[in-house]
Parts: sequence; C-alpha cells; structure tokens
Amino acid sequence: MKNKTSSLPQEGEACPSRCPDNSAFKQQKLPAWKPQLNIATVLSIFFLTGAFCLAVGISLVLSANSVREVQIDYSDQCSDCSKLRENSSNWYKECHCSINFMLKDDMLGDVFMYYGLQNFYQNHRRYMISRSNEQLLGQNVNIGNSYCAPFATYANGTPMAPCGAIANSMFNDTIDLYYIRNSSVIQVPLLKTGNSWWTDKNVKFRNPISYNLSSAFAGTARPPNWQKPVYLLDEEDERNSGYINDDFIIWMRVSAFATFRNLYRRVRRVRQFADGLPAGNYTFHISYSI
Repeated sequence: MKNKTSSLPQEGEACPSRCPDNSAFKQQKLPAWKPQLNIATVLSIFFLTGAFCLAVGISLVLSANSVREVQIDYSDQCSDCSKLRENSSNWYKECHCSINFMLKDDMLGDVFMYYGLQNFYQNHRRYMISRSNEQLLGQNVNIGNSYCAPFATYANGTPMAPCGAIANSMFNDTIDLYYIRNSSVIQVPLLKTGNSWWTDKNVKFRNPISYNLSSAFAGTARPPNWQKPVYLLDEEDERNSGYINDDFIIWMRVSAFATFRNLYRRVRRVRQFADGLPAGNYTFHISYSI
C-alpha cells in the first residue's frame, strides 16, 4: 500500500495550472482574531445597543410630536357632488364645494398638503400590475400584450395613454387654499412640482420624443375616467405634463395599505407666507371630480 501525500511547490518550482499562488491570502495564512465572548461582554453589547435604540426612538417621538397637523374631511360636506357623480352620465359636469376652517396658531416652516383615501385597496394584486412600465418610459409598445386590460384599448382599437387600472383611477380633485385677512381673500401659493421622488421624475417616467406633447401622444386617447388627455395634465407648464406630471407620478406609486395619504402640494413661502401659514381663517375650494 502506498502512502498518499501532497505538498505545495517550493519557490522556483513549477506549479500545476490549478494550483493557487503561494501567498498569505490564497494559502489562508493571514492573521486572524476570534473574540472570546463572556457574560460581561455580551451584556454590555446588549445594553449599549438598547440605549442607542432608546435614544433614537425618543428623538423620533419628540420630532413627530413637534409636527402640527390639521385634518379636513370634506366627504360629507361635498356629499352633493358625490351624489351627482353616482350617475355616470354626469361625469363631465363640474361640481364645487367650499370648507371653512381656522388655524388657532401659526404653522411655521414648510407646510405640506396631503390628500387621503380610506378603503381604497391599491395593494390588490390585479390592480398593482395593471400598468405598462415600457409605455411610461415613452416607448412605443403594444399595450395589448400588457397587463393593462381592460383599460388598454377602446373598442375601436385606440390605445389608452396611460393604460391600466392605476392610471384610470387617478385622484383628480382640484384643491385650492385661500387665506381670509381683513375681509380680503388671498390665495395661498402652492407648489405643484418638486413633490415626487427624483428617481421617479428622472428615471422611471419619460414622455415620448416629439417636437410637442400633443403630437407625442397622437393616436392615443385618455383613460375612461379622465376628463382631459395626459398631455394636458398641466396646461401651464409643459415640463410638468404628460407622464412626468408630479401628481400622476405620485399616484402611480401605489400604497401598501387601504388607508393612505399622498403629497398633493407644498406652500410656497413668499410674501405673508414666507414663514409658513399664519393663524387665521382659511377656506378650501374643492373642484370635486370622479
């Protein structure tokens, strides 16, 4: 019986093709350190980690409690508009309502306006996949092969832009805020751009390439629940229209819960609103849509 032995080639000797280099790293000769844990060390690590987490938690709670919030529910006060929309033949009719409220104290700093929905299940599987990411990138694709159905094409074959159930159900109420001061009504300037994520605005959404937006979306039609085509989402600023409209982008990022809030506007800090919203009387003017 023969003894089987193995050895590494010495320096200067020929090495087989699969033989690792004779270095400390490849021969696993680097210095190593293995901690010797004991009760005192383990307990110290746990207590220090707990103290750090407690400090972070307290700072987050204090920060959250310092945020002032005013919630206005206009579902009941705009019930007449809601009843009007129950008849689908009235979808094109405008309906407006107003809600008065008072701020007892100043809201200093940046002020954000959100809209909230309850029992709206954006996390439904069929709803979440009802979109065409290629179309939202401005590509010319056959949406008939996408998951957009039944909101892909009309009966005559005209494709919808954008397609899918998510886009078709987009929140489209228009909300304006007015400040009442000394019997004068001042409209609060609101920012409608810069509210979406940078990656969404610059990476995930693109308009089709053309010399203008109307020609870019030629041959397409708006979703059934929309009152105007996608290239007219912002008639004042073409850079905020089409697929790169901030309101549209924010809506397309679906929520994981049935009750959620989305950022709608930010108060522009100019003139008497440079420090935020001063205390006083305000009015919401709401154009109630589908």
